[in-house]
Amino acid sequence: MARIAIVGAGAIGAVAASLLQAAGGHELALCVRRPLAGLVVETTAVGMSSRVEEEIRPETAVKASIWTQPEEASPVDWVLVATKAYDVEAAARWLEWLCGETTPVAVLQNGVEHCERFRPYIPAHRIVPVIVDCPAERREARKGVDRVAQRGPMSLRVPAGGLGEEFVALFAGSQADAAVSADWTTVAWKKLCLNTAGVLSALVAKPAGILREEEMGELALELVRECAAVGRAEGATLDEDIAEQVLASSRRASPDSVNSLLADRLAGRPMEIDARNGAVVRLGKKHGIATPANAMAAGLLRAMAG
Repeated sequence: MARIAIVGAGAIGAVAASLLQAAGGHELALCVRRPLAGLVVETTAVGMSSRVEEEIRPETAVKASIWTQPEEASPVDWVLVATKAYDVEAAARWLEWLCGETTPVAVLQNGVEHCERFRPYIPAHRIVPVIVDCPAERREARKGVDRVAQRGPMSLRVPAGGLGEEFVALFAGSQADAAVSADWTTVAWKKLCLNTAGVLSALVAKPAGILREEEMGELALELVRECAAVGRAEGATLDEDIAEQVLASSRRASPDSVNSLLADRLAGRPMEIDARNGAVVRLGKKHGIATPANAMAAGLLRAMAG
């Protein structure tokens, strides 16, 4: 049992809250910008194993305290930050009120720079970087109740160690696939390889099915190959055919699935360009590795975003 605050109730924050609720015994609080009349997570069978499909509830209403201002909050046992990577400064405003002297902060964000983003706000030894893999997206609210669609299981990977083990234990008894990893760097770059290809959907404003087209597939391969080269320079162990693996995985996804980058563009929200393709370009320069495909993709998306 723990008191857990989740900063950000978008797709990932909502699914994490529903799974922590399923674990049982936790006291949850959602830290959000605006009041919520309710939050519901709808679970579809797409991507679910038969066992999970049988056991998981099709719809979960999240029961949690709702805090809209940091001053309303009080110290908790764990903080989970599930905001977008570009929203770190706003998320960090909550930490002064939520954190005691030993409160760990788990960062559930895209990219490979979780710790770097939060070191200005919290001691490094209390930051738990989390790689999240969960197909989920916001749905249109009904009667003022926010809704999130979860299309498949949530995978959570954290570095091995004391706090990593404690984080995994929070989800015990739920359907979350939470585990520690002895090689978190490799896990993080594998996820970034997947995210790198996802920029194509955002650029053409079409869901995942676009990657089944031959020309788009070739572009995806080039994007991922650049990402993998930078990842290896950063210490990740990546298969030589990682690009082909990513493309095959993307083509197996539901053709109408919408990744977070595309969802943000369609909704007119800021996009995580810098944490995804931008990070490949920036870290590529650090190692002297050319990343022209990612540089073009990031530049075009920034221009489209104005």
